[in-house]
Amino acid sequence: MSSDLSARMAVSTLRDDSPVGTDFPFASRFVTANDEKMHYIEYGQGDPILFLHGNPASIYIWRNVIPLLRTKGRVVAVDLVGFGKSGKPDIEYRFADHAAYLEAFIAALGLENITLVMHDWGSALGFDYAARHPNNVYALAFLEALLVPIPALERWPDQCAAEQFRRYRTPGVGWDLIVNQNGFVEKRLQEGIIRRLEEEELHHYREPFENPKSRKPIWRWPNELPIDGAPHDVAEIQARYLKWLMHTNKPKLLLFASPGALINESVVSWARTTLPNLETVDLGPGIHNLQEDHPLEIGQAIANWMDRINQAEGVHP
Repeated sequence: MSSDLSARMAVSTLRDDSPVGTDFPFASRFVTANDEKMHYIEYGQGDPILFLHGNPASIYIWRNVIPLLRTKGRVVAVDLVGFGKSGKPDIEYRFADHAAYLEAFIAALGLENITLVMHDWGSALGFDYAARHPNNVYALAFLEALLVPIPALERWPDQCAAEQFRRYRTPGVGWDLIVNQNGFVEKRLQEGIIRRLEEEELHHYREPFENPKSRKPIWRWPNELPIDGAPHDVAEIQARYLKWLMHTNKPKLLLFASPGALINESVVSWARTTLPNLETVDLGPGIHNLQEDHPLEIGQAIANWMDRINQAEGVHP
């Protein structure tokens, strides 16, 4: 059986048995952070489990994972500023901007003793927050994360991907591809998923960026990627949080797939030998947006991991 067919069957089974599928049946909430509205959802009680998404996604990417953690704590998922239903202020959308809004959001909701669940740029933001506020973070679960320094484009094993990012980072060219053509939503999103997204799912991903003026945040992220040390400030932030990750004993869960994109076999091997108190879970075949191929496996793995670490700490959610 092909990996594509296996993934389709797994998702079909999930949609038969799960209370959510293509729909997003969560009540929207808003809070003001740094004078801008931030959209989030939450339910459950106990210590917070905070979901952070990447580019060009929103809370929607976690829709089939969130219900599997409903008994494990106070589940909170937030749209990054400029994404989903959060406000879209006239800012540069650099890493530091997102970090400031996320920190203000966490403070506004009074989140403490947080378990972070992170993907893509959400991982870098979460790692950075945890490194700066270690006393407010309990544990970290992550997939397709910015976990290691990124080499020069010439050294990428996938030169097709390297050429894509070379174009994204070329002045004028990247803006045309991402803003004018909406290529990150219309093309790159699907390239990170084995199964084919359904039209209803595509609608949810397209909706926040129907106006080209709203796509600046999508364009900014590939230009923030610290490739071969540039941009320098983002590379420094990554170096700082990696140093912290390599020394902290906080519980960590790495979920990975094959072949992966940001997290491949060599990164998993590095993490297993370098990061203290780490568990790893192999989800099977997958590329980058693993929540769209393996939501059931991701949710169950995180729930089981939380049970183990809570039991070890004597915590009862």
